[in-house]
Amino acid sequence: MDGKLILVGCGNMGFAMLSGWLKAGKLKPDEVLVVEPNEALRRRVSDLKVEAVPDAADLPQALQPDLVMFAVKPQVIRAVVPAYRRFAASGATFLSIAAGARIALFEELLSADAPIVRCMPNTPAAIGKGMMVLVSNGKVGPEMDAFIESLMSTSGRVARIESEDLMDAVTAVSGSGPAYIFHFIECLSAAAEKAGLPAETARLLAMQTVYGAASLAAESGEEPGRLREQVTSPNGTTAAALAVLMGENRLRDLVTEAVEAARKRSIELAG
Repeated sequence: MDGKLILVGCGNMGFAMLSGWLKAGKLKPDEVLVVEPNEALRRRVSDLKVEAVPDAADLPQALQPDLVMFAVKPQVIRAVVPAYRRFAASGATFLSIAAGARIALFEELLSADAPIVRCMPNTPAAIGKGMMVLVSNGKVGPEMDAFIESLMSTSGRVARIESEDLMDAVTAVSGSGPAYIFHFIECLSAAAEKAGLPAETARLLAMQTVYGAASLAAESGEEPGRLREQVTSPNGTTAAALAVLMGENRLRDLVTEAVEAARKRSIELAG
């Protein structure tokens, strides 16, 4: 990338991404400009040696960024985005991580011809362990497309979808999914306490077991079903527990129902 990247919004997710880009050497501090109205958040950005301004009107008139990234709440999109319309005329690409904000909205507010990428991250992106899913309007050049994927990879794994309509399913699985896992940890911890373990030990066992199992699934190359079978001795303790969870597809049906509820709600929120 030869020009600037403008990062609009630098809350927790935006700041985590920015820190990751700089740490990984994807960008240098002088290649980024941040627009953030909150003074405390601007000071945090300044600690990274990155320039931050409070409003789009404070950006240099001659500035011609290669990429403008919106890391703001979806409810402020209509108020924030039009101020960056001038950069569409100079050929900038636009990237949004605002949940539920469809590409058509950005085309309406910026330009029907603007190259636009929509990304659905999830909260583990804040520690570089996220799931980042990309979809574009097909107008993004190959070099910028590769650059965006490289940037997003600093926050976790990257996947692409061809149809934006699938973003509702993405939201239901990886966008909302961390909350499902957190709740499972809560439930496993509560069950451990009920079985007699001290609260602190119960929380540690639940959290580390989920973390270790997920890491093994990610790194072993084995299918999750195969890993499950390796833990399950015939007529053993694991088999007894799985008979409860898997009997009549109890857990599978419950998770399927939960994901479908989230998918439908995502469609409703998108209007």
